[in-house]
Amino acid sequence: MIAEYDPGSGLSISTLAYEYPRGFQVPEHAHGSDQLVYAIRGVMEVSAGPGVWLIPPHFGMWIPARIFHSIKMPGVVSMRTLYMRRGLASRSPATCTVFHITPLLRELIVETVRIKELRMRDRLHCVLRDLLLSQLETAPPMPKSLTLPQDRRARAVADTVMRNPGERQSLATMCGSVGASVRTIQRIFRREVGSNFEFWRRQVRLLKAVELLVSGHPVKEVGFALGYRQPIAFVEMFRGYGGTCFRSRRLTSAIY
Repeated sequence: MIAEYDPGSGLSISTLAYEYPRGFQVPEHAHGSDQLVYAIRGVMEVSAGPGVWLIPPHFGMWIPARIFHSIKMPGVVSMRTLYMRRGLASRSPATCTVFHITPLLRELIVETVRIKELRMRDRLHCVLRDLLLSQLETAPPMPKSLTLPQDRRARAVADTVMRNPGERQSLATMCGSVGASVRTIQRIFRREVGSNFEFWRRQVRLLKAVELLVSGHPVKEVGFALGYRQPIAFVEMFRGYGGTCFRSRRLTSAIY
């Protein structure tokens, strides 16, 4: 369905502020406007097509108009959303993209939400809008996301991993449960996901690690929950796969 909240007549940007409880899920929907989703507190899990993004604070997600998506809240989330008239952010990506939210961009988002609506004929609103757009255009993107396979058998294997990323169940065992060979599942992952299964599983663990670290869990506890017996092995995994992407001060101080 196409959801509400899009800017009405005379508006360039409309907004929504909402507090979500742990476990809440916003069902699949789309907007007629472009959308910037940002959580000032908590972690959001956004799904759009075959892609899944786990978005901690200090990051926001750009969702172009008419892209169907759903949002799951692993914990309590304070969400702030901007709905922008189509064409307003003409230089923004045509696909779902996660950005690093700088301190200035955060304050611009919060202030826009406080005002609730930015009107086209209000001089102050236009200045705020233009500054917000300039910050969005220069916000550094976060390249990491998780792609899910579409093949029924490979998707069943992927769902098993996502339910419990720390379980060390072999690929052969999971393939046996879905009636496919290891070679077949590996071939499907390479074709539909773009990587082999083990690389994909490490990406799942990385995203889960972000969720747990942002929630305040100690590094040792997070590593153990994800199947790493030695904290140093977990730290090296995080450094290798997320060090260039997760620049939240809270995350880097926890890991490094």
